Amino acid sequence: MLPYVAFPAVAFLVYRAYRRESLTPAGIVTATITAVIHALHPWSVFFALLIVFFVGGTRVTKVKHDVKARLTHSSTGASGGEGPRTHIQVLANSGMASFLVFLHWRQLLARGQAGDASQACWPYGGDLLVVGIVSNYAAVAADTFSSELGILSKSKPRLITSWNLREVPPGTNGGVSLAGTLAGYLGAFTIAVTSALLLPFCWSGSNSAAAKLFRDTRSGLQGGREWGAQEILLWVTAVTIWGGLGSLLDSFLGGWLQASVVDTRTGKVIEGSGGAMVPVQSQRNKKNDGNASRRIESGLGILDNNGVNIGMAITMSIGGMIAASYIWDVPLRSIF
Repeated sequence: MLPYVAFPAVAFLVYRAYRRESLTPAGIVTATITAVIHALHPWSVFFALLIVFFVGGTRVTKVKHDVKARLTHSSTGASGGEGPRTHIQVLANSGMASFLVFLHWRQLLARGQAGDASQACWPYGGDLLVVGIVSNYAAVAADTFSSELGILSKSKPRLITSWNLREVPPGTNGGVSLAGTLAGYLGAFTIAVTSALLLPFCWSGSNSAAAKLFRDTRSGLQGGREWGAQEILLWVTAVTIWGGLGSLLDSFLGGWLQASVVDTRTGKVIEGSGGAMVPVQSQRNKKNDGNASRRIESGLGILDNNGVNIGMAITMSIGGMIAASYIWDVPLRSIF
C-alpha cells in the first residue's frame, strides 16, 4: 500500500479498537503489528481483508450482546458474551495470514514487482499464496459470523460430532444450527466479494507489465491466464463455499477436542475468558460437599478455543492452496 494510505488506515484500525474496547491492550499491540505487515504489502487487498474481517467481526459480536450475555456464563463468574479479544485471539485469526502475506511480499520483491503495484497483476492459475491468504480470512470470518449470530437462533443447536445430532445448550462447542451455518456463509461471502473487488486480476483490459507478460487471449477456463467475468464469479463462489466449510471444520474440531463445560444449576455453557479452557471444578466449589456444579457437555479438553481456531485457520489456508495447486496444476513448492 502507499504510505499516505497505509499509515492513516493503520491508525484508524488501532483507534477504533481502542475506543470500542474490542481488544485488550496486548491485543491492540498485536493487531497493530499485524496491520503493519499487511499494509507493507504493495497490494491493498490483503489489508482490506483484515479491515473487513475486523470490522465485520466486531459488528456481529455487538449484535444483541445483552441477549447473548444471558445465554452463557463466564468462567470469571460474570455474565457470558464475548469480551475484548486478546492478543492470542488476534494471532489465532490472522497469524497464518500475516505469515503468508510476508511470503508473498518476498516473492514480489524477488520479481521486482514490490515497488509499483500497478505493474503487477495476478494471472489465472497464479500465486498459490494469494489463495491461502483469502482462504484464511474467509474461514475465520465464517467462523466468527456463525458463532456470534448462530447463538441467537430460535432453535437449539445440535452437536455435529454426535451420532444422533443431539440438542445441546447454546454456546456449546460443536453445536450447529441452520441460522449459524447460513451466517457463516455470509461472513465468507463478505471476504469473497472484497477479494473479487480488490485483487489485481490479469484481465483482457489490463495494461500492466505483468498482464503483457502473460498475455493470452484465452480466459482461464479456456486454458489461458486471464480472468474474465466467469472466472471471477467462480472465484467468489469457491471462496464462499470454502470459508463456510472452514466454519464447519471449526465446529468438528471444537466438538471433539475442546471441552464444553456446563453449569449444572442453570444448564448454561461456561465460556473461558479470552478463549482459554474452562476448569470443570471452580475454585469456590472445591471445598463443597462433593456436589459438582459443573459438568462436561462434550469434547475431550485437549485444546482451548484459541487452539481450535489456529488449527482451523492453518488447515483451511494450506488446504486452499493444495486444492488450487491440484486444479491449476501449479506445484506447491512455488509458495516458497
